This record gives sequence, C-alpha cells and structure tokens, in this order.
Amino acid sequence: MNELYPVFLKVHQLETLLVGAGNVGLEKLTFLLKSSPNAKVTVVSKEFLDDISTIAEANLNINLVQNAYNESYLNEKHLVIAATDDKEVNKKVYHDAKERYLLVNVADTPEYCDFYLGGIVTKGNIKIGISTNGKSPTTAKRLRQLFEEIIPDDINEMVENINKYRDTLKGDFEEKVDALNKLTVGLMKKSDK
Repeated sequence: MNELYPVFLKVHQLETLLVGAGNVGLEKLTFLLKSSPNAKVTVVSKEFLDDISTIAEANLNINLVQNAYNESYLNEKHLVIAATDDKEVNKKVYHDAKERYLLVNVADTPEYCDFYLGGIVTKGNIKIGISTNGKSPTTAKRLRQLFEEIIPDDINEMVENINKYRDTLKGDFEEKVDALNKLTVGLMKKSDK
C-alpha cells in the first residue's frame, strides 16, 4: 500500500541543501528547478560537473560550496537531498538531518527517504504529482509522458476562467462548491459523438 501523503511544497520559500554535484546531483537539481525554477538550493560538493556550474551561473538562487560535507551545512535548511556516490556520506547526511528533524531524500535509497521526487506533469496552473512509492521511477516517467500527452495545452485557460467565476460567487462555502460543481460537471461526462 502506498501510504505517502502528497504535498506541493513552495520550495522557492524554503532552503534546500543538495549534497553531491555529480550526475545524480545534476539530475536532482534539474528536476527540482524544472518544477520550481526559483528554488533556493545550496549545493555542497568537492567537485562540480560543468553542467551544475553552468546552471548556478544562470540562477542567483543556486549557491555552490566547494567543500566536503559536514553537518554545519544543515543549518537554516528545510529540505536535504543527498546525492553523492559515497554511500557512507549519504547515510551520514541522512542521520545528521534526522537529528535536526529535517526532511531528507537519499538518492536511490528508499529506506533513507522522507520524501520522493516523483513524476510531475505541469500545464500552466495544473500540476500533477505521480508516485510509485519509490518502487519504479520508470513507471512514474511513463505515466508523466501519458498525462503530458492527453491533458490539453489550453487547460490553463479553463482554470483561469473558473477562478474568475469563483471570485464572482456569493454565499457560503457550500453554495460556492455547489455552483462550481454545476459548472464543471460537464467535464466528467463522456461525449456521445
């Protein structure tokens, strides 16, 4: 059973620490920035891939620290991602973060993760998160591709229009929900065509 509780974090308002700047670190950073281009990330590593340096040069919210990991880098952080190629360093990051009650993800090690970076579909204001409970990133990727294909690109226009309509509604919460349900019920009916 998948017992994960889905949330959408405003990572542009949080401080994230990424330990490791190799290929896995690049993947995690790229994924984070794809979904939240204004994410604030400190990347700690002894060496940096050129791609990570290029990303940091173009993004003022990315801070590169060329050094070995030590627990002081956890100060004033909210989220932690360990993505080094050294399993012992990754475990240390995990244990240090847990002592501080920080949420942590250790790449490719589900037992050392408080959260997963699942598949994400974004169409304007619509964002869909896909989780396989850490079991199959490939399945999440395929589902993401499917949703990207079948959700129309202009869905954001509908969302904006419904939001404008919602702002005009009077009455209590139940009355507003009822009006929005009546407006959107047609979206769920199959066409007879």
